[in-house]
Amino acid sequence: MKFLDKINSPEDLRKIDIKNLPKVAEEIRQFLVSSVSVTGGHLASNLGVVELTIALHYCFDTPKDKIIWDVGHQAYVHKILTGRKADFPTLRKLGGLSGFPKTEESKYDTFNVGHSSTSVSAADGMAAARDLNGENYNIVSVIGDGSFTGGMVYEALNNAGRKKTKLLIILNDNGMSISKNVGSISAYLTNLRASKAYTEAKSDIKFAFDKVPVVGEKAKNFVSKSKKSIKKAIIPGEFFEGLGINYMGPIDGNNVKELIKTLNKVKNFNEPVLLHIYTKKGKGYAPAEADPEKFHGVGSFDIETGEPLNKPSGETYGSVFSKTLIRLASTKKKICAITAAMPDSTGISNFRRFYPERTFDVGIAEQHAVTFAAGLAISGFIPVFAVYSTFLQRSYDQLLHDVCLQNLHVVFAIDRAGIVGDDGETHQGIFDTSFLSHMPNMTVMAPCNKRELKEMLAYAISHKGPCAIRYPKGVCCDVLCGSNEPVRTGMAERVYEGEKIALVSYGAMMKNTLTAYGILIKKGYVPAVYNARFASPIAPGFLEELGGYDFIFTVEDNIAAGGYGSNLAAGLAEHNIYKKIHSFAFPKAFIEAGTREQLFEKYGLDGKSIAEAVERFVENG
Repeated sequence: MKFLDKINSPEDLRKIDIKNLPKVAEEIRQFLVSSVSVTGGHLASNLGVVELTIALHYCFDTPKDKIIWDVGHQAYVHKILTGRKADFPTLRKLGGLSGFPKTEESKYDTFNVGHSSTSVSAADGMAAARDLNGENYNIVSVIGDGSFTGGMVYEALNNAGRKKTKLLIILNDNGMSISKNVGSISAYLTNLRASKAYTEAKSDIKFAFDKVPVVGEKAKNFVSKSKKSIKKAIIPGEFFEGLGINYMGPIDGNNVKELIKTLNKVKNFNEPVLLHIYTKKGKGYAPAEADPEKFHGVGSFDIETGEPLNKPSGETYGSVFSKTLIRLASTKKKICAITAAMPDSTGISNFRRFYPERTFDVGIAEQHAVTFAAGLAISGFIPVFAVYSTFLQRSYDQLLHDVCLQNLHVVFAIDRAGIVGDDGETHQGIFDTSFLSHMPNMTVMAPCNKRELKEMLAYAISHKGPCAIRYPKGVCCDVLCGSNEPVRTGMAERVYEGEKIALVSYGAMMKNTLTAYGILIKKGYVPAVYNARFASPIAPGFLEELGGYDFIFTVEDNIAAGGYGSNLAAGLAEHNIYKKIHSFAFPKAFIEAGTREQLFEKYGLDGKSIAEAVERFVENG
């Protein structure tokens, strides 16, 4: 590639003549499609911000000037231009390049991100620190219109506008979050985007009134009032300016020359500025342009057709959840479904086809989703909020205060629980058992296979009070738990009888537990195996049953602190049952990217490692 091969830093980029930057953009798109087709990753969002990223590094003196990417899945182009192009074969792999900005990875990554709606707050804080230190550099927040539905954005805008500090906010408007945007904020931004005469109108007003000869105080007041009234009538950015944020745009965010011209102007403002740009998600690759939602996050795919190379074989947990919820809703008319801008990936889009009036997409607003569900529940409905584990943790206070305190019947279907793999630290769902199971009134469950997911969802719908069901990403586990006992509150299912040793598996770890069981049997041990089902509550009857074993081992894909094993140990102690107990779980740490299998092996949670550790513990007494 004529230009891209020579770019190893923003300094190299700035040496290129501006007339050649469209060619640089073309080469970057070719590189992105070629690379992500092999590794998988977030493609459509990165294709949309190629020109913006080029313009930012062309106009600003990075890394002295700081760029904060909201969410960060659109930072691949940023990584390409900041010396990490050669690392792309390792993207989102164990020990490889992160799929998100990561301060430990590069001096150009100024803030670790992975969740939405955070960049303006972070930028506002960094700007305050800059001013306190008496320093002089630019801070740029890049945020998408999908992230703009998050309430944290408006808290940040309120503070930034009040302080009048120097800060540039770039609103990247592509009409999408992961799915198509919803709500009044999206509609407002659409109106702004449609108002192409905005910048020209603003300039014309200023020019016209600057020419008016002012004679006396009355004339001055007339001019001032006229400016405001005409501005209010024809300039839709008044909302932002009312907050004290200078609004500019919208401009074409896929026109690199126009972007550079505009950025070179706005970077000289000494007040907060919001620059509204519009881009095309998936730009430059036809399959991604046609279906940007499909190409938001992809596995490896065929470049010619856009079709995935490794299609999952078998039904996914999300599909089982969706079908079961639809079936239950056919007889229970009070069931409602809620999603936070992720209807397709959580299975809610299928529910919506059958029951559109009972389906609610609240946008990227998980805190609102939980309290919205509480409002439905206290009014007699049964809301089911389908959400990724990593995003539910944003709603801790709403879960505790608005749902559990009132013991409201809200069902939380927690997808991507446990290790999710490629997205790494920011997306691993290994904290939900810990923060949910200590909440009063909350029932926390995890199925070991698709049959149990169906049964647990039916249980949660009929149960009074808040219920959470956590299940992993991907294809359902095919293990069969022998007894097929019905789901009973707090009770585990005994899969195999045994002596002295009890292996208690929580949720998706049953396959690894049974592998360990097989190894131990061959070595002459006869462990019992239990399918835990409930992390909270844990029934006294099950605790008493475990009292008949000398050694108890729990297995879970959550952190050990506050997880299933911790809960079980506390429950045993409360009933004066003291046994040797060990938890196989993740450490209290942020777990890096890697496949589930790689990470299980690394942290001693694969079947072989579990069996070896059990043998060691038992032999050492």
